[in-house]
Amino acid sequence: MILLYSNLPTLDLHGYDRDYARIKINEFINDNYKMKNKKVIIIHGNGTGIIKKTTQQTLRKNKYVKSYKIDNFNDGQTVVELTN
Repeated sequence: MILLYSNLPTLDLHGYDRDYARIKINEFINDNYKMKNKKVIIIHGNGTGIIKKTTQQTLRKNKYVKSYKIDNFNDGQTVVELTN
């Protein structure tokens, strides 16, 4: 198995409620933007979809997010591309 994203910074949201997840996502994105990272991974899992939906809503509003998509090989995580 090839790990395509093994070297990227990762945030795991398992066990978070939606409010805390929103805070942690924004902190994670802002920190990685300052460190000039181009891509990051957010692991939200599948479950009921609440954290997945919260992740997408939060990313949509963050000014440092260029684009994001559900990973083709793991729909429990989102790949995020940051602005330059």
